[in-house]
Amino acid sequence: MSEELIARAQAWLGEDPDAETRDELAKLIEAGDVDALAERFAGTLQFGTAGLRGELGAGPMRMNRSVVIRAAAGLAAYLKAKGQDGGLVVIGYDARYKSADFARDTAAVMTGAGLRAALLPKPLPTPVLAYAIRHLGAVAGVEVTASHNPPRDNGYKVYLGDGSQIVPPADAEIAAEIAAVQALADVPRPESGWETLGDEVVEAYLARTDAVLKPGSARTARTVYTPMHGVGKETLLAAFARAGFPEPAVVAEQAEPDPDFPTVAFPNPEEPGAMDLAFAAAERERPDLVIANDPDADRCAVAVHDGERWRMLHGDEVGSLLAAHLVRRGVEGVFAESIVSSSLLGRIAAKAGLGYEETLTGFKWIARVEGLRFGYEEALGYCVDPEGVRDKDGITAALLVAELASELKAESKSGSAAGGRTLLDLLDELAVEHGLHATDQLSVRVEDLSIIADAMRRLREQPPTVLAGLDVVRREDLAEGTETLPPTDGLRYTLDGARVIVRPSGTEPKLKCYLEVVVPVDGGVAGVPAARAQAGQLLAGIKRDLAAAAGI
Repeated sequence: MSEELIARAQAWLGEDPDAETRDELAKLIEAGDVDALAERFAGTLQFGTAGLRGELGAGPMRMNRSVVIRAAAGLAAYLKAKGQDGGLVVIGYDARYKSADFARDTAAVMTGAGLRAALLPKPLPTPVLAYAIRHLGAVAGVEVTASHNPPRDNGYKVYLGDGSQIVPPADAEIAAEIAAVQALADVPRPESGWETLGDEVVEAYLARTDAVLKPGSARTARTVYTPMHGVGKETLLAAFARAGFPEPAVVAEQAEPDPDFPTVAFPNPEEPGAMDLAFAAAERERPDLVIANDPDADRCAVAVHDGERWRMLHGDEVGSLLAAHLVRRGVEGVFAESIVSSSLLGRIAAKAGLGYEETLTGFKWIARVEGLRFGYEEALGYCVDPEGVRDKDGITAALLVAELASELKAESKSGSAAGGRTLLDLLDELAVEHGLHATDQLSVRVEDLSIIADAMRRLREQPPTVLAGLDVVRREDLAEGTETLPPTDGLRYTLDGARVIVRPSGTEPKLKCYLEVVVPVDGGVAGVPAARAQAGQLLAGIKRDLAAAAGI
Protein backbone atom coordinates (compact mmCIF):
# COMPACT_ATOMS: atom_id res chain seq x y z
CA MET A 1 0.00 0.00 0.00
CA SER A 2 2.77 2.45 0.91
CA GLU A 3 4.59 1.73 -2.38
CA GLU A 4 1.44 2.46 -4.35
CA LEU A 5 0.92 5.62 -2.29
CA ILE A 6 4.48 6.77 -2.89
CA ALA A 7 4.07 6.11 -6.61
CA ARG A 8 0.90 8.21 -6.76
CA ALA A 9 2.59 11.00 -4.84
CA GLN A 10 5.57 10.93 -7.19
CA ALA A 11 3.28 11.07 -10.22
CA TRP A 12 1.50 14.09 -8.72
CA LEU A 13 4.86 15.68 -7.93
CA GLY A 14 5.94 15.32 -11.54
CA GLU A 15 2.98 17.41 -12.71
CA ASP A 16 2.83 20.02 -9.94
CA PRO A 17 3.50 23.51 -11.42
CA ASP A 18 4.02 25.16 -8.00
CA ALA A 19 7.52 25.14 -6.47
CA GLU A 20 6.12 25.55 -2.96
CA THR A 21 3.82 22.51 -3.01
CA ARG A 22 6.42 20.50 -4.96
CA ASP A 23 8.88 21.12 -2.15
CA GLU A 24 6.28 20.16 0.49
CA LEU A 25 5.43 16.92 -1.28
CA ALA A 26 9.06 16.02 -2.03
CA LYS A 27 9.94 16.32 1.65
CA LEU A 28 7.04 14.06 2.65
CA ILE A 29 8.09 11.45 0.10
CA GLU A 30 11.72 11.64 1.17
CA ALA A 31 10.73 11.27 4.83
CA GLY A 32 8.45 8.34 4.01
CA ASP A 33 5.62 10.04 5.92
CA VAL A 34 2.93 7.60 4.93
CA ASP A 35 0.29 9.06 7.25
CA ALA A 36 0.65 12.58 5.84
CA LEU A 37 0.68 11.30 2.28
CA ALA A 38 -2.33 9.08 2.89
CA GLU A 39 -4.26 12.09 4.16
CA ARG A 40 -3.40 14.12 1.05
CA PHE A 41 -4.14 11.27 -1.36
CA ALA A 42 -7.23 9.78 0.30
CA GLY A 43 -9.37 10.97 -2.61
CA THR A 44 -9.95 14.28 -4.34
CA LEU A 45 -11.59 17.49 -3.15
CA GLN A 46 -15.17 17.18 -4.27
CA PHE A 47 -16.60 19.87 -6.53
CA GLY A 48 -20.19 20.66 -5.52
CA THR A 49 -22.65 23.52 -5.26
CA ALA A 50 -20.17 25.33 -3.02
CA GLY A 51 -17.47 24.78 -5.67
CA LEU A 52 -14.23 23.76 -3.98
CA ARG A 53 -13.00 24.63 -0.53
CA GLY A 54 -10.22 23.14 1.56
CA GLU A 55 -6.86 23.46 3.22
CA LEU A 56 -3.92 24.72 1.17
CA GLY A 57 -1.21 22.16 0.47
CA ALA A 58 0.05 19.48 -1.90
CA GLY A 59 -2.05 16.61 -3.25
CA PRO A 60 -5.58 16.05 -4.55
CA MET A 61 -7.20 16.51 -1.11
CA ARG A 62 -5.78 20.02 -0.75
CA MET A 63 -6.30 23.34 -2.49
CA ASN A 64 -3.37 23.95 -4.84
CA ARG A 65 -2.58 25.01 -8.38
CA SER A 66 -2.89 21.47 -9.76
CA VAL A 67 -6.39 21.08 -8.32
CA VAL A 68 -7.42 24.55 -9.53
CA ILE A 69 -6.10 23.98 -13.06
CA ARG A 70 -8.14 20.78 -13.27
CA ALA A 71 -11.22 22.56 -11.92
CA ALA A 72 -10.82 25.37 -14.46
CA ALA A 73 -10.35 22.87 -17.29
CA GLY A 74 -13.50 21.05 -16.22
CA LEU A 75 -15.47 24.29 -16.08
CA ALA A 76 -14.18 25.31 -19.51
CA ALA A 77 -15.20 21.94 -20.97
CA TYR A 78 -18.65 22.26 -19.40
CA LEU A 79 -19.15 25.76 -20.85
CA LYS A 80 -18.08 24.65 -24.32
CA ALA A 81 -20.39 21.63 -24.14
CA LYS A 82 -23.22 24.09 -23.41
CA GLY A 83 -22.41 26.04 -26.58
CA GLN A 84 -20.55 28.87 -24.84
CA ASP A 85 -17.31 28.56 -26.82
CA GLY A 86 -15.78 32.03 -27.09
CA GLY A 87 -17.84 33.36 -24.20
CA LEU A 88 -16.43 35.59 -21.47
CA VAL A 89 -15.47 34.25 -18.03
CA VAL A 90 -14.84 36.87 -15.32
CA ILE A 91 -12.49 35.94 -12.49
CA GLY A 92 -12.21 37.61 -9.08
CA TYR A 93 -10.12 36.79 -6.04
CA ASP A 94 -9.56 37.76 -2.42
CA ALA A 95 -6.29 38.40 -0.55
CA ARG A 96 -5.70 34.91 0.83
CA TYR A 97 -2.56 32.90 0.19
CA LYS A 98 -2.47 31.65 -3.42
CA SER A 99 -5.68 33.47 -4.45
CA ALA A 100 -3.97 35.58 -7.12
CA ASP A 101 -2.14 32.48 -8.45
CA PHE A 102 -5.36 30.48 -8.64
CA ALA A 103 -7.11 33.36 -10.44
CA ARG A 104 -4.30 33.71 -12.98
CA ASP A 105 -4.25 29.94 -13.62
CA THR A 106 -7.99 30.06 -14.25
CA ALA A 107 -7.59 32.89 -16.74
CA ALA A 108 -4.85 30.96 -18.55
CA VAL A 109 -6.92 27.77 -18.75
CA MET A 110 -9.99 29.62 -20.05
CA THR A 111 -7.90 31.37 -22.68
CA GLY A 112 -6.26 28.12 -23.72
CA ALA A 113 -9.67 26.50 -24.06
CA GLY A 114 -10.90 29.13 -26.51
CA LEU A 115 -12.94 31.16 -24.06
CA ARG A 116 -12.32 34.82 -23.25
CA ALA A 117 -11.12 35.58 -19.74
CA ALA A 118 -11.11 38.81 -17.74
CA LEU A 119 -9.44 39.21 -14.34
CA LEU A 120 -10.68 41.77 -11.85
CA PRO A 121 -7.94 44.38 -11.32
CA LYS A 122 -7.04 43.50 -7.71
CA PRO A 123 -8.38 41.61 -4.67
CA LEU A 124 -12.00 42.77 -4.36
CA PRO A 125 -15.23 41.80 -2.54
CA THR A 126 -17.05 38.78 -3.91
CA PRO A 127 -20.16 40.92 -4.66
CA VAL A 128 -18.12 42.90 -7.21
CA LEU A 129 -17.45 39.67 -9.11
CA ALA A 130 -21.11 38.63 -8.87
CA TYR A 131 -22.09 42.06 -10.23
CA ALA A 132 -19.47 42.01 -13.01
CA ILE A 133 -20.79 38.76 -14.51
CA ARG A 134 -24.09 40.28 -15.61
CA HIS A 135 -22.68 43.77 -16.14
CA LEU A 136 -20.18 42.44 -18.69
CA GLY A 137 -22.45 39.80 -20.21
CA ALA A 138 -20.23 36.92 -19.14
CA VAL A 139 -21.19 33.26 -19.51
CA ALA A 140 -19.64 32.39 -16.13
CA GLY A 141 -17.66 33.77 -13.24
CA VAL A 142 -15.15 32.38 -10.77
CA GLU A 143 -14.34 33.82 -7.35
CA VAL A 144 -11.24 32.51 -5.59
CA THR A 145 -12.08 32.82 -1.91
CA ALA A 146 -12.58 30.82 1.27
CA SER A 147 -14.78 33.58 2.66
CA HIS A 148 -14.61 33.38 6.48
CA ASN A 149 -12.77 30.05 6.75
CA PRO A 150 -9.51 29.71 8.73
CA PRO A 151 -6.29 31.18 7.25
CA ARG A 152 -5.02 27.80 6.01
CA ASP A 153 -8.02 27.40 3.63
CA ASN A 154 -8.88 28.63 0.18
CA GLY A 155 -11.75 27.99 -2.20
CA TYR A 156 -13.14 28.23 -5.70
CA LYS A 157 -16.69 29.49 -6.20
CA VAL A 158 -18.42 29.22 -9.60
CA TYR A 159 -21.23 31.34 -11.02
CA LEU A 160 -23.03 30.94 -14.33
CA GLY A 161 -24.13 33.71 -16.67
CA ASP A 162 -27.24 34.59 -14.68
CA GLY A 163 -24.94 35.89 -11.93
CA SER A 164 -25.99 33.20 -9.45
CA GLN A 165 -23.89 30.42 -7.96
CA ILE A 166 -24.25 26.99 -9.52
CA VAL A 167 -26.97 24.55 -8.46
CA PRO A 168 -27.66 20.95 -9.50
CA PRO A 169 -27.33 19.51 -12.06
CA ALA A 170 -24.61 21.95 -13.19
CA ASP A 171 -22.37 21.04 -10.24
CA ALA A 172 -22.40 17.33 -11.06
CA GLU A 173 -21.87 18.01 -14.77
CA ILE A 174 -18.87 20.25 -14.05
CA ALA A 175 -17.52 17.67 -11.57
CA ALA A 176 -17.73 15.01 -14.29
CA GLU A 177 -15.74 17.20 -16.68
CA ILE A 178 -13.12 17.80 -13.96
CA ALA A 179 -12.81 14.05 -13.38
CA ALA A 180 -12.27 13.57 -17.14
CA VAL A 181 -9.17 15.78 -17.19
CA GLN A 182 -6.12 13.61 -17.74
CA ALA A 183 -2.54 14.91 -17.58
CA LEU A 184 -2.05 18.56 -16.63
CA ALA A 185 0.37 18.83 -19.55
CA ASP A 186 -2.65 18.31 -21.82
CA VAL A 187 -4.36 21.43 -20.45
CA PRO A 188 -3.26 24.43 -22.59
CA ARG A 189 -2.15 27.36 -20.40
CA PRO A 190 -0.82 30.25 -22.45
CA GLU A 191 1.24 32.95 -20.79
CA SER A 192 -1.05 35.75 -21.99
CA GLY A 193 -4.22 36.45 -23.94
CA TRP A 194 -6.64 37.36 -21.18
CA GLU A 195 -7.77 40.82 -20.12
CA THR A 196 -7.09 42.47 -16.80
CA LEU A 197 -9.98 44.83 -16.13
CA GLY A 198 -9.50 48.36 -14.87
CA ASP A 199 -11.23 50.21 -12.08
CA GLU A 200 -14.22 50.94 -14.32
CA VAL A 201 -15.87 47.67 -13.22
CA VAL A 202 -15.55 48.75 -9.56
CA GLU A 203 -16.92 52.19 -10.46
CA ALA A 204 -19.90 50.57 -12.17
CA TYR A 205 -20.56 48.47 -9.07
CA LEU A 206 -20.30 51.52 -6.81
CA ALA A 207 -22.68 53.46 -9.02
CA ARG A 208 -25.15 50.62 -8.59
CA THR A 209 -24.86 50.67 -4.78
CA ASP A 210 -26.65 54.03 -4.75
CA ALA A 211 -29.75 52.23 -6.01
CA VAL A 212 -30.36 50.51 -2.68
CA LEU A 213 -31.00 53.81 -0.88
CA LYS A 214 -34.09 56.01 -1.04
CA PRO A 215 -33.38 59.34 -2.72
CA GLY A 216 -33.15 62.08 -0.11
CA SER A 217 -33.14 59.67 2.85
CA ALA A 218 -31.36 60.50 6.10
CA ARG A 219 -27.64 59.65 5.99
CA THR A 220 -26.44 60.63 9.48
CA ALA A 221 -25.54 57.30 11.13
CA ARG A 222 -21.99 57.16 12.47
CA THR A 223 -20.26 53.79 12.24
CA VAL A 224 -17.21 51.89 13.39
CA TYR A 225 -16.20 49.45 10.67
CA THR A 226 -13.93 46.44 10.41
CA PRO A 227 -13.10 44.52 7.22
CA MET A 228 -11.60 41.79 9.44
CA HIS A 229 -8.28 41.68 7.57
CA GLY A 230 -10.18 41.18 4.32
CA VAL A 231 -10.80 43.07 1.09
CA GLY A 232 -13.89 45.12 1.96
CA LYS A 233 -12.40 48.39 3.20
CA GLU A 234 -11.80 50.38 0.03
CA THR A 235 -15.10 49.41 -1.56
CA LEU A 236 -17.20 50.02 1.55
CA LEU A 237 -15.58 53.38 2.33
CA ALA A 238 -16.11 54.46 -1.28
CA ALA A 239 -19.77 53.39 -1.16
CA PHE A 240 -20.38 55.26 2.10
CA ALA A 241 -18.67 58.39 0.72
CA ARG A 242 -20.74 58.31 -2.48
CA ALA A 243 -23.92 57.97 -0.42
CA GLY A 244 -23.05 60.91 1.83
CA PHE A 245 -22.74 59.05 5.14
CA PRO A 246 -20.16 60.14 7.73
CA GLU A 247 -16.87 58.38 7.06
CA PRO A 248 -16.76 55.16 9.10
CA ALA A 249 -14.05 54.87 11.76
CA VAL A 250 -12.04 51.84 10.64
CA VAL A 251 -10.63 49.40 13.21
CA ALA A 252 -6.94 50.06 12.61
CA GLU A 253 -5.66 46.62 13.68
CA GLN A 254 -7.90 44.88 11.12
CA ALA A 255 -7.93 47.50 8.36
CA GLU A 256 -5.57 45.98 5.77
CA PRO A 257 -5.78 42.62 4.01
CA ASP A 258 -3.72 39.99 5.82
CA PRO A 259 -4.01 36.28 4.90
CA ASP A 260 -2.82 35.30 8.38
CA PHE A 261 -5.80 37.06 10.06
CA PRO A 262 -3.56 37.70 13.09
CA THR A 263 -6.08 39.29 15.47
CA VAL A 264 -8.83 36.64 15.30
CA ALA A 265 -9.04 32.91 15.91
CA PHE A 266 -11.45 32.62 12.95
CA PRO A 267 -12.10 35.55 10.56
CA ASN A 268 -15.86 35.30 10.99
CA PRO A 269 -17.81 38.02 12.84
CA GLU A 270 -20.00 35.30 14.38
CA GLU A 271 -17.08 33.60 16.12
CA PRO A 272 -16.38 34.42 19.80
CA GLY A 273 -13.85 37.23 20.16
CA ALA A 274 -13.83 38.21 16.49
CA MET A 275 -15.58 41.53 17.22
CA ASP A 276 -13.61 42.45 20.36
CA LEU A 277 -11.37 45.03 18.64
CA ALA A 278 -14.39 46.58 16.93
CA PHE A 279 -16.20 46.88 20.24
CA ALA A 280 -13.11 48.47 21.83
CA ALA A 281 -13.06 51.02 19.02
CA ALA A 282 -16.77 51.63 19.54
CA GLU A 283 -16.17 52.42 23.21
CA ARG A 284 -13.82 55.18 22.06
CA GLU A 285 -15.84 56.45 19.10
CA ARG A 286 -19.40 56.03 20.48
CA PRO A 287 -20.97 55.46 17.04
CA ASP A 288 -24.57 54.59 16.23
CA LEU A 289 -23.54 51.24 14.73
CA VAL A 290 -20.68 48.80 14.49
CA ILE A 291 -20.46 47.17 11.06
CA ALA A 292 -18.21 44.28 10.08
CA ASN A 293 -17.64 42.46 6.83
CA ASP A 294 -16.17 39.00 6.60
CA PRO A 295 -12.92 38.74 4.60
CA ASP A 296 -14.52 38.64 1.13
CA ALA A 297 -17.20 41.17 2.18
CA ASP A 298 -20.24 39.22 1.08
CA ARG A 299 -21.50 39.08 4.68
CA CYS A 300 -22.39 41.98 6.95
CA ALA A 301 -22.47 41.93 10.76
CA VAL A 302 -24.17 44.67 12.77
CA ALA A 303 -23.75 45.55 16.45
CA VAL A 304 -25.58 48.15 18.55
CA HIS A 305 -25.18 49.61 22.00
CA ASP A 306 -27.44 47.77 24.41
CA GLY A 307 -27.35 49.14 27.94
CA GLU A 308 -23.77 48.86 29.15
CA ARG A 309 -22.37 46.82 26.26
CA TRP A 310 -22.15 46.43 22.52
CA ARG A 311 -24.24 43.56 21.25
CA MET A 312 -23.96 41.92 17.88
CA LEU A 313 -27.35 41.36 16.32
CA HIS A 314 -28.26 37.91 15.07
CA GLY A 315 -28.48 37.59 11.31
CA ASP A 316 -32.18 36.92 11.75
CA GLU A 317 -32.59 40.22 13.60
CA VAL A 318 -30.83 42.17 10.85
CA GLY A 319 -32.84 40.32 8.22
CA SER A 320 -36.13 41.28 9.85
CA LEU A 321 -34.98 44.88 10.34
CA LEU A 322 -34.06 45.24 6.68
CA ALA A 323 -37.35 43.65 5.64
CA ALA A 324 -39.31 46.04 7.86
CA HIS A 325 -37.33 48.97 6.45
CA LEU A 326 -38.10 47.96 2.86
CA VAL A 327 -41.79 47.51 3.73
CA ARG A 328 -41.82 51.04 5.19
CA ARG A 329 -40.39 52.24 1.89
CA GLY A 330 -43.25 50.57 -0.01
CA VAL A 331 -41.24 48.08 -2.05
CA GLU A 332 -42.89 45.41 -4.16
CA GLY A 333 -41.78 41.88 -4.97
CA VAL A 334 -40.98 38.66 -3.16
CA PHE A 335 -39.15 38.25 0.15
CA ALA A 336 -37.17 35.00 0.42
CA GLU A 337 -34.98 33.21 2.94
CA SER A 338 -33.48 29.81 3.54
CA ILE A 339 -35.27 27.26 5.70
CA VAL A 340 -32.76 27.76 8.53
CA SER A 341 -33.65 31.44 8.91
CA SER A 342 -36.35 32.97 11.11
CA SER A 343 -40.00 32.55 10.22
CA LEU A 344 -40.52 36.22 11.15
CA LEU A 345 -39.74 37.25 7.57
CA GLY A 346 -42.79 35.33 6.37
CA ARG A 347 -45.01 37.15 8.85
CA ILE A 348 -43.64 40.54 7.84
CA ALA A 349 -44.18 39.75 4.16
CA ALA A 350 -47.70 38.42 4.74
CA LYS A 351 -48.81 41.51 6.66
CA ALA A 352 -47.42 43.73 3.90
CA GLY A 353 -49.15 41.70 1.19
CA LEU A 354 -45.85 40.65 -0.36
CA GLY A 355 -44.85 37.29 -1.76
CA TYR A 356 -42.69 34.98 0.36
CA GLU A 357 -40.65 31.86 -0.34
CA GLU A 358 -38.43 29.48 1.62
CA THR A 359 -35.48 27.83 -0.09
CA LEU A 360 -32.71 25.40 0.73
CA THR A 361 -29.65 26.82 2.47
CA GLY A 362 -27.47 29.07 0.34
CA PHE A 363 -27.83 32.10 -1.87
CA LYS A 364 -27.52 29.88 -4.91
CA TRP A 365 -31.17 29.04 -4.15
CA ILE A 366 -32.38 32.36 -2.73
CA ALA A 367 -31.11 34.32 -5.74
CA ARG A 368 -33.17 32.17 -8.09
CA VAL A 369 -36.54 33.00 -6.52
CA GLU A 370 -38.74 34.54 -9.20
CA GLY A 371 -39.56 38.19 -8.55
CA LEU A 372 -37.06 38.42 -5.67
CA ARG A 373 -36.86 41.84 -4.01
CA PHE A 374 -35.08 40.92 -0.78
CA GLY A 375 -33.46 37.74 0.40
CA TYR A 376 -31.44 36.86 3.46
CA GLU A 377 -29.87 34.01 5.38
CA GLU A 378 -29.20 33.88 9.11
CA ALA A 379 -25.44 33.54 8.56
CA LEU A 380 -25.18 37.32 8.03
CA GLY A 381 -25.97 37.23 4.31
CA TYR A 382 -28.35 39.76 2.71
CA CYS A 383 -29.34 40.36 -0.91
CA VAL A 384 -30.84 43.86 -1.01
CA ASP A 385 -30.34 44.61 -4.73
CA PRO A 386 -31.04 41.40 -6.65
CA GLU A 387 -31.08 43.20 -9.99
CA GLY A 388 -27.49 44.27 -9.39
CA VAL A 389 -26.01 41.38 -7.37
CA ARG A 390 -27.75 37.99 -7.32
CA ASP A 391 -25.88 36.91 -4.24
CA LYS A 392 -25.30 38.11 -0.71
CA ASP A 393 -23.62 41.51 -0.60
CA GLY A 394 -22.08 42.89 2.59
CA ILE A 395 -21.46 46.35 1.09
CA THR A 396 -25.02 47.21 0.00
CA ALA A 397 -26.42 45.57 3.14
CA ALA A 398 -24.24 47.88 5.26
CA LEU A 399 -25.56 50.91 3.35
CA LEU A 400 -29.17 49.87 3.92
CA VAL A 401 -28.61 49.25 7.64
CA ALA A 402 -26.98 52.67 7.96
CA GLU A 403 -29.92 54.28 6.17
CA LEU A 404 -32.39 52.57 8.52
CA ALA A 405 -30.41 53.65 11.60
CA SER A 406 -30.30 57.20 10.26
CA GLU A 407 -34.04 57.36 9.67
CA LEU A 408 -34.85 55.92 13.09
CA LYS A 409 -32.47 58.39 14.69
CA ALA A 410 -34.50 61.23 13.19
CA GLU A 411 -37.78 59.92 14.60
CA SER A 412 -39.26 60.47 18.07
CA LYS A 413 -39.81 57.55 20.39
CA SER A 414 -43.43 56.65 21.02
CA GLY A 415 -44.86 58.79 23.81
CA SER A 416 -41.75 60.93 24.03
CA ALA A 417 -40.70 64.24 22.57
CA ALA A 418 -37.10 63.09 22.56
CA GLY A 419 -35.61 61.95 19.27
CA GLY A 420 -33.47 58.95 18.66
CA ARG A 421 -35.21 55.66 18.01
CA THR A 422 -32.81 52.76 17.51
CA LEU A 423 -32.66 49.41 15.80
CA LEU A 424 -33.47 47.82 19.17
CA ASP A 425 -36.64 49.89 19.43
CA LEU A 426 -37.76 48.62 16.02
CA LEU A 427 -36.97 45.04 16.99
CA ASP A 428 -39.16 45.41 20.09
CA GLU A 429 -42.01 46.79 17.97
CA LEU A 430 -41.72 43.87 15.56
CA ALA A 431 -41.88 41.49 18.54
CA VAL A 432 -45.09 43.12 19.79
CA GLU A 433 -46.60 42.99 16.31
CA HIS A 434 -45.63 39.46 15.29
CA GLY A 435 -44.51 37.69 18.49
CA LEU A 436 -40.95 37.49 19.76
CA HIS A 437 -38.97 35.33 17.33
CA ALA A 438 -35.77 34.26 19.05
CA THR A 439 -33.15 32.18 17.28
CA ASP A 440 -29.96 30.42 18.31
CA GLN A 441 -27.53 27.82 17.01
CA LEU A 442 -25.94 24.67 18.32
CA SER A 443 -22.83 24.42 16.14
CA VAL A 444 -20.20 21.72 16.60
CA ARG A 445 -16.85 21.91 14.77
CA VAL A 446 -15.19 18.50 14.35
CA GLU A 447 -11.88 17.07 13.19
CA ASP A 448 -13.45 13.67 12.51
CA LEU A 449 -16.33 13.95 9.98
CA SER A 450 -17.71 10.60 11.14
CA ILE A 451 -18.99 12.39 14.26
CA ILE A 452 -21.38 14.36 12.05
CA ALA A 453 -22.54 11.26 10.20
CA ASP A 454 -23.10 9.42 13.49
CA ALA A 455 -25.15 12.29 14.91
CA MET A 456 -27.38 12.43 11.80
CA ARG A 457 -27.84 8.65 11.87
CA ARG A 458 -28.72 8.71 15.58
CA LEU A 459 -31.33 11.44 15.06
CA ARG A 460 -32.85 9.56 12.13
CA GLU A 461 -33.03 6.25 13.99
CA GLN A 462 -34.14 7.66 17.35
CA PRO A 463 -35.75 11.06 16.70
CA PRO A 464 -36.59 13.18 19.75
CA THR A 465 -40.25 13.38 20.72
CA VAL A 466 -39.93 16.22 23.27
CA LEU A 467 -37.43 19.10 23.46
CA ALA A 468 -37.40 21.53 26.41
CA GLY A 469 -40.80 20.21 27.42
CA LEU A 470 -42.31 21.03 24.00
CA ASP A 471 -43.82 18.19 22.00
CA VAL A 472 -42.33 17.51 18.57
CA VAL A 473 -45.51 17.63 16.49
CA ARG A 474 -43.88 16.99 13.09
CA ARG A 475 -40.64 15.34 11.94
CA GLU A 476 -39.30 15.72 8.38
CA ASP A 477 -36.27 14.06 6.82
CA LEU A 478 -35.27 16.65 4.24
CA ALA A 479 -33.19 14.03 2.40
CA GLU A 480 -36.54 12.82 1.03
CA GLY A 481 -37.45 16.31 -0.24
CA THR A 482 -40.73 18.14 0.36
CA GLU A 483 -43.47 19.59 -1.81
CA THR A 484 -41.48 22.81 -2.16
CA LEU A 485 -37.86 21.76 -1.54
CA PRO A 486 -35.51 19.39 -3.38
CA PRO A 487 -33.75 16.75 -1.27
CA THR A 488 -30.93 17.83 1.05
CA ASP A 489 -29.17 16.20 3.99
CA GLY A 490 -31.10 17.66 6.89
CA LEU A 491 -33.79 17.10 9.51
CA ARG A 492 -36.60 19.47 10.49
CA TYR A 493 -38.59 19.23 13.71
CA THR A 494 -41.69 21.34 14.26
CA LEU A 495 -42.57 21.86 17.92
CA ASP A 496 -45.44 23.59 19.64
CA GLY A 497 -44.09 27.15 19.39
CA ALA A 498 -40.62 26.27 18.11
CA ARG A 499 -38.65 24.85 15.19
CA VAL A 500 -35.35 22.96 14.86
CA ILE A 501 -33.31 22.17 11.74
CA VAL A 502 -30.18 19.99 11.83
CA ARG A 503 -27.77 19.79 8.89
CA PRO A 504 -24.08 19.29 8.11
CA SER A 505 -22.38 22.50 6.95
CA GLY A 506 -21.67 22.64 3.23
CA THR A 507 -18.44 24.61 3.62
CA GLU A 508 -16.92 23.71 6.99
CA PRO A 509 -16.46 20.58 9.15
CA LYS A 510 -19.43 21.48 11.34
CA LEU A 511 -22.76 20.06 12.39
CA LYS A 512 -25.23 22.94 12.55
CA CYS A 513 -28.51 22.98 14.47
CA TYR A 514 -30.77 25.99 13.94
CA LEU A 515 -33.27 26.75 16.70
CA GLU A 516 -36.21 29.14 16.77
CA VAL A 517 -38.89 29.80 19.38
CA VAL A 518 -41.85 32.15 19.04
CA VAL A 519 -43.24 33.68 22.23
CA PRO A 520 -46.30 36.00 22.29
CA VAL A 521 -45.67 39.43 23.86
CA ASP A 522 -48.19 40.66 26.41
CA GLY A 523 -48.52 44.29 27.46
CA GLY A 524 -46.88 46.03 24.51
CA VAL A 525 -43.20 46.93 24.43
CA ALA A 526 -43.05 46.67 28.23
CA GLY A 527 -43.73 42.95 27.87
CA VAL A 528 -40.77 42.26 25.55
CA PRO A 529 -38.16 41.60 28.30
CA ALA A 530 -40.32 38.91 29.90
CA ALA A 531 -40.94 37.28 26.50
CA ARG A 532 -37.23 37.41 25.74
CA ALA A 533 -36.38 35.77 29.05
CA GLN A 534 -38.89 33.00 28.39
CA ALA A 535 -37.51 32.51 24.90
CA GLY A 536 -33.97 32.29 26.25
CA GLN A 537 -34.94 29.55 28.68
CA LEU A 538 -36.68 27.59 25.95
CA LEU A 539 -33.72 27.91 23.56
CA ALA A 540 -31.31 26.75 26.27
CA GLY A 541 -33.52 23.75 27.01
CA ILE A 542 -33.87 22.81 23.33
CA LYS A 543 -30.12 23.11 22.84
CA ARG A 544 -29.44 20.87 25.86
CA ASP A 545 -31.97 18.19 24.90
CA LEU A 546 -31.02 18.21 21.21
CA ALA A 547 -27.32 17.77 22.04
CA ALA A 548 -28.20 14.78 24.17
CA ALA A 549 -30.39 13.27 21.45
CA ALA A 550 -27.65 13.73 18.83
CA GLY A 551 -24.89 12.50 21.12
CA ILE A 552 -22.75 15.60 20.59
